[in-house]
Amino acid sequence: MAISQAMCTSFKKELLEGKHNFLASGGDVFKIALYTSSSDISAATAGYTTSNEVSSNGTSYPAKGKALDRVNPSASGTTGMTSFGACTFPGVTLTARGALIYNEDTTGDTSVCVLDFGADKTATNGSFTITFPAVGASTSIIRIA
Repeated sequence: MAISQAMCTSFKKELLEGKHNFLASGGDVFKIALYTSSSDISAATAGYTTSNEVSSNGTSYPAKGKALDRVNPSASGTTGMTSFGACTFPGVTLTARGALIYNEDTTGDTSVCVLDFGADKTATNGSFTITFPAVGASTSIIRIA
């Protein structure tokens, strides 16, 4: 089993169907869930799954993860893009290898993208923070060229 970083295939289709609203105000609720190295989330992952989601000895990692702060979509040249603010889970003890960003406002909590951290990342009775890249045509976490 391995986590494979990708924009989810189902998300690409759902964009064409108008199922996702990324506006920072009034848009959908996008969440991030953390997964262990035993997970096999990938481009084929169509929705949030509990399989191999991390568990925490602290109180700040709830099942289904945490809501993300959105950055309004923008465009530069021929690329449309959006991103999220940094996400922190304070007071947790956990180890995660990757994450799934998904839309909680859609039926089935549909997947957006899978993140592979490249190695296990650990927090021990502390904060676990995910920092997203700066908004840009070649750097945004979600971009369509």
